[in-house]
Amino acid sequence: MDKEQTAIERLRQAAELSEFYYQKPLMLTYSGGKDSEVCLELAKRAGIAFEAIHSLTTADAPETVRHVRKKFYELELSGVHCEILRPRYKGRPTSMWSLIPQIGFPPLRTQRYCCQVLKEGASQHRVVVIGVRKEESVTRRGYAVAEKEGSRKATKQKFDFDNRDERIIAPCQAKAKIKIHPILDWSNAEVWAYLRDCKTEINTVYNMGFSRCGCIGCPMAGKSRYKEFQVWPAFEKMYRHAFGRMIEAREAMGKPNQHKTADEVFRRWMEDENVDGQLDIFGGEVGGPNRQA
Repeated sequence: MDKEQTAIERLRQAAELSEFYYQKPLMLTYSGGKDSEVCLELAKRAGIAFEAIHSLTTADAPETVRHVRKKFYELELSGVHCEILRPRYKGRPTSMWSLIPQIGFPPLRTQRYCCQVLKEGASQHRVVVIGVRKEESVTRRGYAVAEKEGSRKATKQKFDFDNRDERIIAPCQAKAKIKIHPILDWSNAEVWAYLRDCKTEINTVYNMGFSRCGCIGCPMAGKSRYKEFQVWPAFEKMYRHAFGRMIEAREAMGKPNQHKTADEVFRRWMEDENVDGQLDIFGGEVGGPNRQA
């Protein structure tokens, strides 16, 4: 069986699981990126019932926002329920720009609290399709096709989904969130080849020379952030403004500020070697949005 058919079979099993234990259609997370585009095409070809959600991070490129809205309009016309979710933090609406002063330090490679709040807060008690792949990072090499979230990494459950692992029944009865990764074993080249073969309309961000279409300024993007801020300079201004408010908020709470200006914070955050100090210590402070005060 080729990878397309394997992925389709995974989606069909997931849809059965969702309908039987949750009495709800499979939920597909759609970011507007190439991997979620493949998952969407596979779900259509699988002939299953599904819903689509998009988490509005507030730091996505305008082109991504427009692409998602266009795609969801087309899906709605075909009878697929779609929803764009706006982020909330501690029960209130939030954004990247208000979250940074609240948390007290910028998003970092090792502490990406923004993903937890802006992207991962929805879809509890559902079977959820996510377009992650092992090739993307060392961490994702340890992922399974089907997983149940745990309170910590050690309590995550992995299932042998391709061989009908019956253990997946128990957490579903407990109304847990089950993650399905149908293209986990696909390569980057296979993703692009599939999209070309399907003649799928892709996010125009890729046509602008970018290899990803996540949040603008994401620390995981490395040096490509410089190009992102050249193309979308308004986002650099918003980050700088948020960093300035972050410094003020820390001062008001009596917390130390290693960097005294928004410009210093921004340059250090961009890994400018001409700026002294490390952002990830901030007086020894660590943690994310769920850390103890």
